[in-house]
Amino acid sequence: MTTKNHIPASKELWQGRATSVDNEYWYQIIDCLQPTDSLSNYNYAIVGYTCHEGVKRNQGRLGAAKGPDAIRNKLAKVPVHFNDIKIADVGNIPCIDNNMEACQDDYATVITQALNAQCFPIGIGGGHDIAYATFKGIWNSFEADNKPKIGIINFDAHFDFRVKTAAGNSGTPFYQIIEEHPRNVEYLAIGIQQQGNTRALFNYAESKKLSFIPWENCEEYGDGFEKIKAELNQFASKVDHLYITIDLDAFSSAFAPGVSAPSALGITPKFALKVLTELLSSQKVIALDIAELNPSLDQDNVTAGLAARMIDYVVNQ
Repeated sequence: MTTKNHIPASKELWQGRATSVDNEYWYQIIDCLQPTDSLSNYNYAIVGYTCHEGVKRNQGRLGAAKGPDAIRNKLAKVPVHFNDIKIADVGNIPCIDNNMEACQDDYATVITQALNAQCFPIGIGGGHDIAYATFKGIWNSFEADNKPKIGIINFDAHFDFRVKTAAGNSGTPFYQIIEEHPRNVEYLAIGIQQQGNTRALFNYAESKKLSFIPWENCEEYGDGFEKIKAELNQFASKVDHLYITIDLDAFSSAFAPGVSAPSALGITPKFALKVLTELLSSQKVIALDIAELNPSLDQDNVTAGLAARMIDYVVNQ
């Protein structure tokens, strides 16, 4: 996992209650690797993106750079309910001297190396500019003459395709991806809020024929979810692989207060888990990341705990 800047994983971040039983909690089963270690024997690799430069450029509230370690702290204490799954923590990719682009390149390199080792990468951020880096890592894992069609599932209150001008930020990742790879990308946003997006962003979605599900349609029960399930299956059928990215501000602030842009409106964790179940059953999901946790704004680590539970849920599927 050779990159220019890479902070090795630390076992100090993985601590939990003392127990006489082995492999009872995540902190007991996680392997903390050095940057030069191979991922070929692991099922999952956790990769930290300790960068909030994109949030800063997008005029958001800073603090997401500390999100990855806060998620690790909560995940460490989650009980283990799976067998024969090997999980590695490969450490953090930092943003040095506000150079978000270099951070994205280094992070993408680790994602590519994980995928080439047949290891499922789980990114933890960090601002949602992590999405551009994750996609770049996915894209680079395929041969130049054999690029697949990749479907992006974005749990988010925002489209995040603001036009990139001088530099990217946490609001531009999907604009960058779509403009750079118009023939190889499908996009579906889940949880979009009208008050969180300008008319221009809705117009862009329409012009590019990009799909979205408004937050108010994200019901957990009845015919509402059956319609969403059908839409998810139709979306998955159009692509070769799926990449899931979760911006925690998609959730109501009742469940995720610790984000730069919280909202009383939003989706519920139960709904998100049902969607994840459907997507993972397709056998097409090859990468996932969780973005925008800001520990300085969190309440009783509720948002960090939600992120940890989402990761645990994915591994248990």
